[in-house]
Amino acid sequence: MGASAAAAAITHRILFPLVLFAALSQCDPDLLFDYCVADTSTSSPSSAFHLNGLPCIDPSLARADHFATSALSHATNPSPSATLFGFNATTTSPTSSLPGANAQGLAMARVDLAPGGMAPPHTHPRASEAAIVLSGSVLVGFADTSYRLYTQRLRAGEAFVFPRGMVHFVYNADTAAPAVVLSGFDSQSPGAQLVPFSAFMTEPRLPDEEYIGLNK
Repeated sequence: MGASAAAAAITHRILFPLVLFAALSQCDPDLLFDYCVADTSTSSPSSAFHLNGLPCIDPSLARADHFATSALSHATNPSPSATLFGFNATTTSPTSSLPGANAQGLAMARVDLAPGGMAPPHTHPRASEAAIVLSGSVLVGFADTSYRLYTQRLRAGEAFVFPRGMVHFVYNADTAAPAVVLSGFDSQSPGAQLVPFSAFMTEPRLPDEEYIGLNK
């Protein structure tokens, strides 16, 4: 066997297992079925395994009501006496309110804002958000990684997009009337991290030196 043939054989023995491993370990990001209605009655404890989404029921058992929800039709109490910032958010969940959305990469939320209430600066680390005002008038905005601020006043029927992971807020500019905002996310688990809580309510608490730096 010549030197070139031997080198080719060695290369083949090295590359073939790597290619095979990559093919076997690559996750398919898309569903292999039409849908995956969440099996909320699984007997396996939630702590037994972790995965993106919930196990599916048999597709032949799917019903129309698996793909519908009334969770966002009910107003919540966003008054300052009931909530810290004068807002309340209701988010759909495959577990409790919308099993047909399981593994579809989406979620919805209804945000009720008291007069003068605010969804304070926060982020959704796993999703972009599209928000449409259902009633009232709100001031929305986000800051990008260059610390440039984008703000817009929205009235009923108008919409705004918050890019994934950007710090943003929603403020009810009307101090006399409530406002309602409906949001859509491109993740069934967008996550939410409120900046005030991250700065002042962590466990364990941030070192005093960090607070001193924030106050300079």
